[in-house]
Amino acid sequence: MGILQVQDVNKSFGGLKALHNVNLDVEEGAVHAIIGPNGAGKSTLLNCFVGRLKPDTGSVMFNGTSLLGIAPHEINQAGVARVFQTPEIFGDLSLIENVMIPTFAKRDGAYTVNAWGRIDQAAEIREKAEHILEDVGLAEKQEMHANSLSRGDKRRLELAMCLVQEPKLLLLDEPTAGMSRADTNNTIDLLKRIGERGITKIVIEHDMHVVFSLASKISVLAQGTVIAEGAPEEIKGDPRVQEAYLGGAHL
Repeated sequence: MGILQVQDVNKSFGGLKALHNVNLDVEEGAVHAIIGPNGAGKSTLLNCFVGRLKPDTGSVMFNGTSLLGIAPHEINQAGVARVFQTPEIFGDLSLIENVMIPTFAKRDGAYTVNAWGRIDQAAEIREKAEHILEDVGLAEKQEMHANSLSRGDKRRLELAMCLVQEPKLLLLDEPTAGMSRADTNNTIDLLKRIGERGITKIVIEHDMHVVFSLASKISVLAQGTVIAEGAPEEIKGDPRVQEAYLGGAHL
């Protein structure tokens, strides 16, 4: 039994069926990639995992507990963290403050103003945040304002904001979008290092270089339906995937 089990999930928006009978079984410690063309339903599916959307039917179980009908901060407290398509950071705050805040949020249940009164006294939390920033290669920039960072560094900062929460499951929605090839390769190396922590990861990504560098298992969505699933080498040679994803071209 996997750490995340998705069974017969359906989601429609008006007359548009975004997800149709989606089933996934994500093994603990795995890097499970979800790929597919634009509009396939990938981000919709991820939003069903974190409480931003509620499926019309079906179930989403994390460590044996349903994630449906509970608030996003409760899902976060249960051990699920997410890196978004567009980095969600506090641009006017320093990097160290950005990484400290999620620790309070996980403990208190929300990003609350009350946390600010405790930041200067929370030496242990600051120390933990400093170690995480070092892990992601941002230690020397920890006092800079987050809005001064490059896109690649903003991605690393958001990843640090997730890691400081010590999640069991990390959801990454196009973690290398907009990055140069050098930044992309650095991010691949970083995610491989994170793998040593034993964190299960679900990666949505269009860059096949990223997918085949990281994934132990791949699920392919097309028009809201899983059309193929398997190890990277199996997916590369699957004609259904080639047709749906690249119009018949080889991956």
